[in-house]
Amino acid sequence: QVQFVESGGSLVQPGGSLRLSCAVSQIIFSRYTMGWYRWAPGKLREWVAWITLDGRTSYVDSVKGRFTISRDNSKATLDLNINNVNPEDTGAYYCNTYGPTQAWGQGTQVTVSS
Repeated sequence: QVQFVESGGSLVQPGGSLRLSCAVSQIIFSRYTMGWYRWAPGKLREWVAWITLDGRTSYVDSVKGRFTISRDNSKATLDLNINNVNPEDTGAYYCNTYGPTQAWGQGTQVTVSS
């Protein structure tokens, strides 16, 4: 079974930055387009960014210019750099294949508050 282990979430003040990481195992990571997803309180889980096998990226409009997704195929890791956070970025962040197609990991919590 595929495993996603997300980390890096924390309490951060508006305007701050943080870096989320996801370690992936039990799949051939380099063969998958990967994505980060966000589950905010009272909302449906939403896709926020994805990255293709060859590094092309796409972002939901609300995070463009502030979020950067990256991957290391040699380490099977997926990262998300978040800059200039705002309260709407609060939520649990998950990584998964594009779709998504696999069972979810435990996620990592980001809370933006002053």
